[in-house]
Amino acid sequence: MAARLRVDAVLVQAVIAGALSFAHLHDLAAAAGQDGWKAWAYPISVDLLLVAAWRRLRSDGPSRLAWCWFLIALFASLGANVATAGFLDLADPPALLRLGIAGWPALAFLGGTLLAHTASHQTPVPPAPEPTSEPVTAPEPEAEPEPAVPPAEEAPALPASEPAPAVPAVLVDHARKVADEYRTRTGAPIDTDTLRTRLGVPPHLADAIAAQLA
Repeated sequence: MAARLRVDAVLVQAVIAGALSFAHLHDLAAAAGQDGWKAWAYPISVDLLLVAAWRRLRSDGPSRLAWCWFLIALFASLGANVATAGFLDLADPPALLRLGIAGWPALAFLGGTLLAHTASHQTPVPPAPEPTSEPVTAPEPEAEPEPAVPPAEEAPALPASEPAPAVPAVLVDHARKVADEYRTRTGAPIDTDTLRTRLGVPPHLADAIAAQLA
């Protein structure tokens, strides 16, 4: 019950803070000459850019691109909160404020496009080596048949285990970097399925790499 109340309090606080920031951005856009639906579109644009940059940071890790647009959106939101607190005359806003409000749509469009279509940098994984073909040997001459001896009962042969595939040292080093980054970000060792997804290798090769990392 206490945990549920704590989560609800956090959500209520987030809703209140978001509503206040939304209203401040709307008032600032309306004061700069953006009336009607345009004044309501500005706070939506700022909040969406802030959420997109934060999601990029959570999914792909630290990134200069994501941090840059996160700080730009955060500065726009905080700037609106401060400007509407009496530091600017909203009845006669300065020309620099009008310029910033008018140029925000193009800036937000550029940031959203870069965040959505710029792929994160990943080290290319070298292809797995192909198995070498065994040389074909000539058949040996047949030996003379020996007298028939009653065969002794033999235990059934166990199937031979498949040899572990050879893993290049470059792939092992790259896998170790991926595992270290995962441990640093989550605090837990990387599992085989996540390692296989990150490296893009078959399951048997992922098992061999995980065995070398253990």
